[in-house]
Amino acid sequence: MSRNFAGLALGLALATGGLVTGAKALDWPNKTIAMVVPYAAGGGTDVIARAVAQKMQDRLGVGVVVENRAGAGGNLGTTAAAQAAADGYTVLISNIGPMAVNPSLFKNLRHDPAEVLEPVTLIAKAPLLLLVHPSVKANSVAELIAMAKAQPDTLTYGTAGHGSANHIATALFELMAKVSLKHAPYRGAGPALNDLIGGHIPMMFATLPSAIGHVNGGSLKALAVTTLERAPALPNVPTLSEAGVPGYEASGWYGVFVRKGTPQPIIDKLRNEVATIINLPEVRKNLELEGAQPIGNTPQEFGAFVKAEREKWSKVVTEANIKVE
Repeated sequence: MSRNFAGLALGLALATGGLVTGAKALDWPNKTIAMVVPYAAGGGTDVIARAVAQKMQDRLGVGVVVENRAGAGGNLGTTAAAQAAADGYTVLISNIGPMAVNPSLFKNLRHDPAEVLEPVTLIAKAPLLLLVHPSVKANSVAELIAMAKAQPDTLTYGTAGHGSANHIATALFELMAKVSLKHAPYRGAGPALNDLIGGHIPMMFATLPSAIGHVNGGSLKALAVTTLERAPALPNVPTLSEAGVPGYEASGWYGVFVRKGTPQPIIDKLRNEVATIINLPEVRKNLELEGAQPIGNTPQEFGAFVKAEREKWSKVVTEANIKVE
């Protein structure tokens, strides 16, 4: 075989491979999509994922199944997505914990999310609420801080696990309010929230979408929101910065990721679908009523956001000396 012929053959093979990949991308989706949530059912990430999954199923005409794979602070679900085929049929709906905190917290991660997962779009951002059970006598942040200072290391707070949004939000609160609390990690925000409602733990930071119904129903007390501005859904609840911890700011967020190597046309189509869904009038209204701000940015914008979050919260992990027990 001559060099020229061999080169032509190789070029044709590569071109044909590209056409096949492109054809598969254009054909996406033609089977069920697994939407992995790395936490238990009932938490903020799960609530957002199910809202998106239902509309996506209706729009795309294929099944979209939410799979809750809780454990290890979100690492188990992240690993499942990292090991999936790069074909767009396994989609990870994740948040600040696995994507921006765990790389600093867990020293022996099986996969670094930045190396194995591709950002698709930021679905929404939402404030967290500083919540207490109604039996807790504190009715303000100042009163809660006073209780915590009078009883160091005794007030227990629940989280979705080590490195989750509510864990690092509480760690930042401890640093800035100069208090010491007791951590109770759960396998997801849902179980922790259930124990808070049941009075088994006294306090918790939780995403507004997962907790607002319980606040409005009177089964939980919201002492503050974690953003610098009050949440329109709870206008009478002050910010932590207003309530005695000046400059405090943290947000929960929910984003879409796929395995690195997923064809760009699939990533673009997935991003466009999600952005369209969260801006449907009924979906956008529901998100905003629950305090979540729909985003739907580009993969590049979302990638830059995740990088900035990772840098910010790695400093909190170090300063708070957060360690996996």
